[in-house]
Amino acid sequence: MDIILGRLQVARKVELLSAAQLMDELVARGNPRNLEGMAHYGINPEHALGVSMPVIRELARGRRDHQLALDLWATGIHEARILAALVDNPHQVTPEQMEAWAVEFNSWDVCDQVCSNLFDRTIYAVEKAKEWAGRPEEYVKRAGFVLMAAMARRSRRIPDEVFLNFLPLIIRESIDQRNFVKKAVNWALRQIGKRNPELCAAALETARRIHQIDSPSARWIASDALRELSQYEEVDS
Repeated sequence: MDIILGRLQVARKVELLSAAQLMDELVARGNPRNLEGMAHYGINPEHALGVSMPVIRELARGRRDHQLALDLWATGIHEARILAALVDNPHQVTPEQMEAWAVEFNSWDVCDQVCSNLFDRTIYAVEKAKEWAGRPEEYVKRAGFVLMAAMARRSRRIPDEVFLNFLPLIIRESIDQRNFVKKAVNWALRQIGKRNPELCAAALETARRIHQIDSPSARWIASDALRELSQYEEVDS
């Protein structure tokens, strides 16, 4: 009985914590020494507290609150925005919210956490992946391809046709030289190829076509995908 009551008390505490209280937790558990390490991995340390991902996941556990997510995002704090993605309700996310958040992405990790923990679970994911893949902004374009990768990795209910329709976009954008874009394009291609033998064959053919493009980024994307997906092809055969 004591254990049950304890769990109920924890659950109640989880429900009652506000964005301000969660921000106090983030500030208290931040470590400025982590900021240098973040920068080393290409993470933008601006407006960051140096809170580790395990701590952020711990704070998110058991929470699902759309308004709380909006309030956390509005703080502009790096870790609060990642936490927002973990606590938001994908069924309440709107296309307007997705656009508003995407244009404020300023670091690859925020982009990836939001897209692979929240946006990929919305009914707008496929539409936004196609739209954002053609956008000029570096992190918005990255978001389009992270969505493709996240959907390919997570959802088994999405038909193959959706991913086959992503492949021409991957070819088209493979010439983008920007680091965070080309890595996301490569990620999307590899994850699509890992879904099943049919998509693996299609992704390999796409990689071969990309490899023929006279572009350093295209050749890198293709070579890396061919190296990894060829192993899957051998296993499936």
